Amino acid sequence: MAKGLFDLSGKVTLVTGGNSGIGLGFARGIAKQGGSLVIWARSAQKNAAAKKELEALGARVAARQVDVSSEEQVIAGYGALMQEFGRIDCVIANAGLPPSSNSTLDLATKDYHAFLGVAMHGAFYTLREGARLMVQRAQAGEPGGSLVFCGSLSMFKGLAGKVQYAASKAALGAIIRSMAVEFGKYGIRANSVAPGYIKTGMTGEGELSPIDKFFAAKNPIPRPGYPADFEGIAAYLASDASSFVTGDTITVDGGCMVNL
Repeated sequence: MAKGLFDLSGKVTLVTGGNSGIGLGFARGIAKQGGSLVIWARSAQKNAAAKKELEALGARVAARQVDVSSEEQVIAGYGALMQEFGRIDCVIANAGLPPSSNSTLDLATKDYHAFLGVAMHGAFYTLREGARLMVQRAQAGEPGGSLVFCGSLSMFKGLAGKVQYAASKAALGAIIRSMAVEFGKYGIRANSVAPGYIKTGMTGEGELSPIDKFFAAKNPIPRPGYPADFEGIAAYLASDASSFVTGDTITVDGGCMVNL
């Protein structure tokens, strides 16, 4: 049982898209500090593998196939979570898609809406329903909770050809700040994490590629990020150590944003 500043014993965290990449990095950080986990993602096979890995770290874990673009599936997912665990302490809205276009002019309207259905609307449904449960618990006498959105550096600067991606990240940054203002009276904080260039399955695995090296050279810490770099920030934001931190966007980028 974990003890100390970031102890998550007795706390339950939901991580969407938590079966790989940055999401699994968040989940590992929670598991290593004694927290219980619920993973939502669409691949049953990857869910099962992530569940096995996290349980090996000592965590109690549930994994469920949920498409967050469906409000109905999100609500049903929370119903199952509450039935099994009885509480939700932290929500990490991480589920997303790689942008399918490299040109704004070539981006089909249907693809634009499909992307936002997951990356923007799905994240909102996930955070809103989690907040409802946290507010109910606060009104019953137990305040507190943490809402976390996984954004990107496109929240701060332009991203040519990937307007749908940047739009979803920037919009949720505003939603998170608004939730911080609205729910602070319940002891609920809301923050965003903005990764820089991270080497995951989405960007390729194994040895550093030329594009990995190109982006790494832009960082004062001259390497790409990895999912492991998100374990600590997840444990911090889920724990009571961050109980007075809200409305912030925390960059995890090797110093990229200060090296302009």
